[in-house]
Amino acid sequence: METWILITIAAAFLQNIRSVLQKHLKGVMGTTGATFVRFGFGVPFALVFVGLLAFGIGYPLPLPNSAFIGWVALAALSQITAQAFLIQMFSHRNFTVGTAYSRTEPAQAALFGLIFLGDRVSAGTLVAIAISLVGVVMISVARSASGAAALLGSVFSRTAALGLASGTFFGIAAVGYRAASLSLAGPNFMMQAAVTLLAAILLQTVIMLIWMWFRAPGELGRIRAAWKISAMVGLVGATASFGWFMAMTLQTAAVVKALAQVEMIFTYASSVLIFREHVNKLEIFGCIFIVAGIVVLLLV
Repeated sequence: METWILITIAAAFLQNIRSVLQKHLKGVMGTTGATFVRFGFGVPFALVFVGLLAFGIGYPLPLPNSAFIGWVALAALSQITAQAFLIQMFSHRNFTVGTAYSRTEPAQAALFGLIFLGDRVSAGTLVAIAISLVGVVMISVARSASGAAALLGSVFSRTAALGLASGTFFGIAAVGYRAASLSLAGPNFMMQAAVTLLAAILLQTVIMLIWMWFRAPGELGRIRAAWKISAMVGLVGATASFGWFMAMTLQTAAVVKALAQVEMIFTYASSVLIFREHVNKLEIFGCIFIVAGIVVLLLV
């Protein structure tokens, strides 16, 4: 099995754990604070990754160039913007429909990868993305009162627009991180990914600290009070991002994000095994479609 596949599956599993931990944080702080900890508390661990590779193993530190700085800035800001659209979507009653639209990220990453980097994907990969997308949509709307009818009937709704915008910026972020890592041109995919992660997470931390200082100063105290679980979120989140960046250095962003839909399986399992939530037939069929899409992806 190729290295990028193992890394992507591990990153998806860790990201699910991070989401579970952040769900607990929502009980003690707001959305802004729960979002910040994935960046702010991840900085020390990103530094550790770079330090271990540089001083532990002896890989030389790549020198950032103008292309690297530009791509990192674009990707980091796009990721924050995508998250902002996602949060805004939660204020709408049918936000589950918007979530389904936000999951178009792999397809949009394929488009942006072609436009920005000339990355091409095969017809089989596009089919795999489409199959998995059907499964993701099924799971996303399975617990909505109006289900699939809401999805079809809200194509031109504000919620759908927010979801698509979120998916667009997540797709741009994925391609941007790949471009930033590749622009370093060495010494290897691990160090390139670690340096990209450190630069991105530092920028995002500064931006969010400034935002909270002026717009939500009360969040800072709540974050300090919950520093232990926040540190765990930072560790798991930074490690997952390190995995994403390594995988996207080795493989196109669209293909990595298509395989990353396996996270929905992990999320589904967590909701059943940890939160004891009810299972329905649409969710089961959704899982089957996601697995089928992943199988097709790995066979093409």
